[in-house]
Amino acid sequence: MDFHLSTEDLEFKQLAREFAQKRLYPNGEKFDEHHQIPIEIIQEAAQIGYFGFTIPEKFGGLGLSNATFMGVVEELSGGSASFAMMLTCHVAQAAEAINRFGSDELKKKYLPLLAGGETIGAYCLAEPMAGTDIGGIETSAVLQGESFVLNGAKAFVTNGSIAQALVVFAKTGAGNISCFVVDKNAKGISVGEPENKCGVKAADTRSITFNNVSVPKSNLIGKLGQGPDIASDILESGRIAVAFQAIGIAQAALNDATKYSQIRRQFDQPIANFQAIQFKLSEMATRIEAGRLLAYRAAQLRDENKPCHRESSMAKLFCAETANYVCNEAVQIHGGYGYIKEYAVERYFRDARVTEINDGTAEAQRIIIAADILREQKIA
Repeated sequence: MDFHLSTEDLEFKQLAREFAQKRLYPNGEKFDEHHQIPIEIIQEAAQIGYFGFTIPEKFGGLGLSNATFMGVVEELSGGSASFAMMLTCHVAQAAEAINRFGSDELKKKYLPLLAGGETIGAYCLAEPMAGTDIGGIETSAVLQGESFVLNGAKAFVTNGSIAQALVVFAKTGAGNISCFVVDKNAKGISVGEPENKCGVKAADTRSITFNNVSVPKSNLIGKLGQGPDIASDILESGRIAVAFQAIGIAQAALNDATKYSQIRRQFDQPIANFQAIQFKLSEMATRIEAGRLLAYRAAQLRDENKPCHRESSMAKLFCAETANYVCNEAVQIHGGYGYIKEYAVERYFRDARVTEINDGTAEAQRIIIAADILREQKIA
């Protein structure tokens, strides 16, 4: 595959790196402590155009490629993984579902608001007893007249309390699952308390319950019963986003570990002089570069509307495991200081862990990859 970053890609990455260094990185621990991202940070990002990055220009977005956006996600993740998670759930999942599968009416109604950040999106797929198993969804939507009546509960909803547009999956009959956009201010919606997570603490993660919520028929995304296809498509986008989040966290951890190794002295010399530390740094850097290439390959395939089911799972799997490996090594290089909040590697270590879980566990990705290999090389 012929792959390279354009001048435009590099300019957006540089802009995102500056935003991350000035506004996110210095405040990352504070975001964690308060379990939220300040509204002024969200507004600044909206003014730059991050919330409408891939939304077409005719709907108020920047209309840029998925690969360009993911490069931005990588940089932002190094400053605050929580911020990057909030943004990618809005852009790569909620807005993406409406943009790719919504009617013209839905696009005109929601995309301009999502592009400008006036409306935040959330993606409501997982349930207490249904994560990777989409067929296990119990939330139901029953057609009554000109509206569907929605009942059920969704779990681990990123942007749960700050979102106004909810992309919700629900059963619409025996064996049928459909997708809807639901206005958060509709009667019958209740939002749970924030989840007290190990990492990405500032990302707003909650449960949402629907009790006889009326949803207009026009708010159906795609066709009736098309939910599994939509979920599968958007999960590709989500997994690519998680891959870039993981690489951003890993790169930040490597950067901090490299700097610390040149400052920290033992036996009258910087620990960077020790071969044991050099081997760690070289292995960390090599895995990050390999993961970044896998992630960009998947992103480019998606931009070209080519199949990337296997590639997105490979990128997500490898990058997530890389992030956890790199952050573990970064803590080890910092020694005791890596285990205290004074140093950002402690936060990276916690933030990296969820990348092996969200949008499909590492085990689920291996199943997907193996199934694709076996299907491709099936012996008659």
